[in-house]
Amino acid sequence: MSPSRFPLVDIGLSRQFERAEAHANRRFVESRARQQPEVGACWIEAGGAYAMFDGVGSPTTQTFGLGVFEPVTGATLDVIEPFFTSRGSDVFHEVSPLAEPATLLMLSDRGYRPCELTSILFQPLPSKTTLALPASSITARLSGPDEVERWAELAKAGWSDFPEFREFMAEFTAVATGTEDAHRFLAFDGDTPIATGSLSVHGSVALLAGASTVPEARGRGAQRMLLAARLGFAASLGCTLATMGAAPGSRSQKNAERSGFHIAYTRIKWARTTW
Repeated sequence: MSPSRFPLVDIGLSRQFERAEAHANRRFVESRARQQPEVGACWIEAGGAYAMFDGVGSPTTQTFGLGVFEPVTGATLDVIEPFFTSRGSDVFHEVSPLAEPATLLMLSDRGYRPCELTSILFQPLPSKTTLALPASSITARLSGPDEVERWAELAKAGWSDFPEFREFMAEFTAVATGTEDAHRFLAFDGDTPIATGSLSVHGSVALLAGASTVPEARGRGAQRMLLAARLGFAASLGCTLATMGAAPGSRSQKNAERSGFHIAYTRIKWARTTW
């Protein structure tokens, strides 16, 4: 795909990406609240940002969109911070570099420190999306309604070498079942399931996430096949943009770039430990 077909990266584009990710996480939190009310999952909007609580330690417990939709003020943070601390959680914000410049100074002044970087990648979607892929025994497809547990168990196996996510994935099945606007995909080597991916839709933006491959099957091209399957499905739904996040320089980022994604920007996660 020619780079000239990519929209320019500006605050408007960042708003689309940040809201798509916020929407996907909001849907997950709402499903958690329905399926596991004892967790106390909930979300609020303040200053244009979505603040979500999915339990202490959950990777979903954070904000998206801070400083992108409205300038950050002390009053906004005075609403967001107690939302987390009153529930026993540290405070985390994912902040786009296109946010108001004063956002970083304000966070620093209030005791936040950067703790994580994420490459935000994107590509425009034509009405039909096909990727040139090498001949392979690997296939990928949308999972069926009766395969939610199978998907969750496989995703958990794919994260088995990341202890910080094991407990989260172990509880994922019931929550994933009820998450709205989300679609789950499986990859197979022959008849053996080896990898997972997911797709969430908000407006015309498709967010790709949930990528994991069981350790013994890595390096066979499963994630590239899942990317192709999800992009084609997103195009069939009328999405015009696809986006995803990956650790800078990671295999996921490289797979995405091989599949036509470009880096839009690198997002910083800020943390304030209160306990």
